[in-house]
Amino acid sequence: MSTITKSAKTVEGYIEKMILPSDPLQPMWNRENQIYRKAAKWNYIDSCMIRAVLMLYEVSGDRRLSEYADRFLSAYVTESGEIPTMSVQDHNLDNICGGRSLLSMWRLTGESRYLAAAERLRECLRVQPRLKCGNFWHKGIYPGQIWLDSVYMSLPFLAESGGNAEAEDVQRQLENIRRLMRDDATGLYYHGYDETHTMIWADRVTGLSPEFWLRSMGWLSAGLADICELLPECTAAAAMLRELLEALSRFTSEGMLYQLPARRGCSGNYPETSGTLLYAYSAMKARRLGIAGDEIYRSGFEAFSAVTDRFIDTDADGLPVLRNICLMGGLGGDSGRDGTAGYYLREKVVENDAKGIAPYIMAYTEHKKCGHRSAQA
Repeated sequence: MSTITKSAKTVEGYIEKMILPSDPLQPMWNRENQIYRKAAKWNYIDSCMIRAVLMLYEVSGDRRLSEYADRFLSAYVTESGEIPTMSVQDHNLDNICGGRSLLSMWRLTGESRYLAAAERLRECLRVQPRLKCGNFWHKGIYPGQIWLDSVYMSLPFLAESGGNAEAEDVQRQLENIRRLMRDDATGLYYHGYDETHTMIWADRVTGLSPEFWLRSMGWLSAGLADICELLPECTAAAAMLRELLEALSRFTSEGMLYQLPARRGCSGNYPETSGTLLYAYSAMKARRLGIAGDEIYRSGFEAFSAVTDRFIDTDADGLPVLRNICLMGGLGGDSGRDGTAGYYLREKVVENDAKGIAPYIMAYTEHKKCGHRSAQA
């Protein structure tokens, strides 16, 4: 079976067996909630999935998808646009991730609740604490810290919902991230930066965390790709995306990127699917936008094919099963997250979590938008 045929069947299986049957308050794709028995609340995991669902609706026209997204979001957003399970005082950029879906749903339905909720997220960004260099803190509980994840979570929404001042803000924040967090030797980016240089994981001279974590760079590349589409004039996003994709492409092995891309031979390191799929999405999108060439497109399609062919099975009920997904990764806190290689390789590896399924659907939709270019294009 070809990659294109299997990927279409995989996405169809997720639609029929996981997405449409999921209770919005107990979605089958949120493995963190299931494993740790978390109560339902507004979160980035579900937001990524709903964003992917709406992207799939754009290319398929299947109204069941937009209707499901409407039903899901309305379970978390009141008639007046409140999001009761989210606190502005948390100053958590992960909560901003759902803003683009709110704007999409407002455009699709005309319901004012979605526009009002999006404006509440805009207010979160207006009061978000910033580092001295001007970048957002990742979260209120992580003062003075930039995490790469935040680029995808917050900056595309800032770009889409704002004007010229916000576009300039996006540009400046990206320039700071490149200046502070990029490794010149490899072209890769460190996961975190602490401006105080005092965190347990921070280098006392640079303030950087010690490792290159794949999914954080995946979120960075996907955020850059989306910003390039929203703000074609954002030169920082285009330059960063091009050079990051070229850097990551040098660390692929049989199409796959590893949990720690620069430490492929490290004991316990493994090909990780969520980050590989974010790379695939970004690489194919970069080609469509004219930012990268055919070689990067081929590398992205090869990554998508490798995941499809080697890391997806189907269970007895016909549900696709995507393997090798790192459940979570972070820095600091009380759970030994010291940013070392050992830490990242100790994190749980799971199946069928949205952090892998959503990027799979994103990459699939981007391949559709590319017009089924062949891998030899």
